[in-house]
Amino acid sequence: MSDSGAAHTFPREAVWLLVALTLAWGVNWPVMKVVLTAMAPLHFRTLCLFVGAAGVFLIARAHRLPIAVPPGAWGRLVVLALFNMTGWNVLAIYGIPLLESGRAAILGYTMPVWGVVLGTAFLGEPFTARRALGVALGMAGMALLFAGEIGALGRSPLGAALMVGAAISWAIGTALMKRWQLALPASSLTAWQMLIGGVPILAGALFLEQGTFRFWELAFWPALGVVYNLAVAFVFAQWAWIRIALAAPMGVATLSTLMIPVVGVFSGMLLLGERPHWTDFAALAMVVASLATVMPLPAFLRRSGA
Repeated sequence: MSDSGAAHTFPREAVWLLVALTLAWGVNWPVMKVVLTAMAPLHFRTLCLFVGAAGVFLIARAHRLPIAVPPGAWGRLVVLALFNMTGWNVLAIYGIPLLESGRAAILGYTMPVWGVVLGTAFLGEPFTARRALGVALGMAGMALLFAGEIGALGRSPLGAALMVGAAISWAIGTALMKRWQLALPASSLTAWQMLIGGVPILAGALFLEQGTFRFWELAFWPALGVVYNLAVAFVFAQWAWIRIALAAPMGVATLSTLMIPVVGVFSGMLLLGERPHWTDFAALAMVVASLATVMPLPAFLRRSGA
C-alpha cells in the first residue's frame, strides 16, 4: 500500500486494540441498562469517571509517562473534557433507559457520520471514495437495524434526540482532539479528560439526584455491571479509544467504531433476551464491509498489488 493510501486507512498496529475496544464497549450497552435499574444515572457516571481516571493515571505512572498538563493547555483540555466526557456521558446515560440497549447503541454510533463531516470541514481530511463508501455501508447497516424500531423511536423522541446529541458531542470532541494535538500521551490525556469531565456530573449528582454512591448496597448483577464499567469500559476502553483516535485520521477512526453498535445489539439479545431478525444479520454484513474500507489489506494482498 502506498504512503498516501496508508494515510487514509486504519493503522495496522492498532487493529487488535480496536477488536478489544469493540467488544468492551459493545457488550457494555446492555450492561449499562441493567445498572441503571438500580443506580441513579449521574451517580453511576460520576463513579465511573473518577475511578476510571484514577485507574488510567496509575497506568500512566506505571509506564513512567508524563502526567503534568503542558503550560497553556488547560483551556483546551477543559473543552475536550466537556465534549468527550461530560456531554457524551450525560446525554447517553439519560437516553439509554428510554430505548432498547441495542437501538440506543445504534443511535449513539451515528457519530461516524458527524466525524467524517467534521474531519473534512475542520481538519482538511479528504473525503475519499473509500471513506464515502464506508459511511454509506455503515449507515445502511444501521438503518436496517432500527427500521423495524421506528414505532419505538416515535414513542420516545426524547431518547432518540439524546442519543444523537451524545453522538454529535463525541464527534466534536474527537475533532478538537485531533486538531489541537495536546502534548500528552494517550493515557494521561484520557485520565485528565475523565477527571475534568466528571466534575460537572458530580455536581449534578449531588444537587439533582437522590441516589447513593455506596457500591455495597447494590444487588449482584448491577454491582457486577458497575465493576465491568470501572475496569473495562472506562479504564481500558477510554484509553484505547483515545489512543486509536490520535493514531488514525478522524474519518477513519470514527468509521472504525461502526462494529460496536452491532456487538451492542447482539449483546442485548444474549443478555436481555431480545430476538434477532434477518435485518440484524444483514446489518452485520454491511458493517463488516464498512470496516473493510478503512482496514489495512492483508499482507498477501499488499504484495500482490491488490
